[in-house]
Amino acid sequence: MFDLRYHMASLAAVFVALLIGILVGVGMSGKVDDAEKQELIRQRDDLQNRLAASGESRANFTREQKAIRAFVKNAYPSLIAERLRGKQFAVLFVGAVDAGVRRDIERTLMDSGSSAPIRMRALKLPIDPEKIKGELDGDLARYRRAGLDDLGRELALELIDGGETPAWDALTPLLVEEKAGSFRRAVDGVVVARTVKAQVGQTALFLSGLYSALADIDVPTIGVEDSGVSESAVGTWSHAGLSTVDDIETPVGRLALALLLSGSPIGNYGVNKSAEDGIVPPIEPLTFPQGG
Repeated sequence: MFDLRYHMASLAAVFVALLIGILVGVGMSGKVDDAEKQELIRQRDDLQNRLAASGESRANFTREQKAIRAFVKNAYPSLIAERLRGKQFAVLFVGAVDAGVRRDIERTLMDSGSSAPIRMRALKLPIDPEKIKGELDGDLARYRRAGLDDLGRELALELIDGGETPAWDALTPLLVEEKAGSFRRAVDGVVVARTVKAQVGQTALFLSGLYSALADIDVPTIGVEDSGVSESAVGTWSHAGLSTVDDIETPVGRLALALLLSGSPIGNYGVNKSAEDGIVPPIEPLTFPQGG
């Protein structure tokens, strides 16, 4: 819990400094006897020592973070190579395509022995519920009664399974802003990136069903963003049960994505405060079948 520890240490330092100021102020007021003054001085000295230790811990922590990032940057080619060999993935943009994020995702896949995503869809948001319901005929009519969260779940299932995709076929003109690749084959995982602000109302309900289904299906789905994003989606994705990477533009971020797509435990990784599980997941050695 790298950044969480740093945050707590910072809060502790501020709190200790405040207490020092209070104790010194009371000690100088002249309203306490000598014994009480001595006790205040003792407490002040103790707090000052804690503050110094807190500062040293933050400095050590910062050095630790830098060392980890430097190590991963230098070892990146060896650590990521062949992690995703033979696997294929889909990319879903919640909003318009971000060319930089798309490039970083594709680089991750290529560096790790996979190929470019076999399909990409960018959603046009916010949705128009009435227009969508107007397209729900035949077998899709049940989603008019079930609700847009169930429709989101169906789209998630089709995105992963491929093959027959009646929901995507019917709703692509209304829902999709940009697309690439086909639904011919199933995928081994999905990478999600959000480029719009947090949605509300029916659109939020639709996305909630989509994210929840992606989290429930037995293939990894990872939400990614760059470290300078204006409005983070990490909290939303984490609440839905997805893993997250908050610094996809860096070698450590790309390695974290590759590790998660290869089956590392679910978690929140990166360099921001939301990265509660560290900078990268545990790095397990690669094993290959004999003769492969």
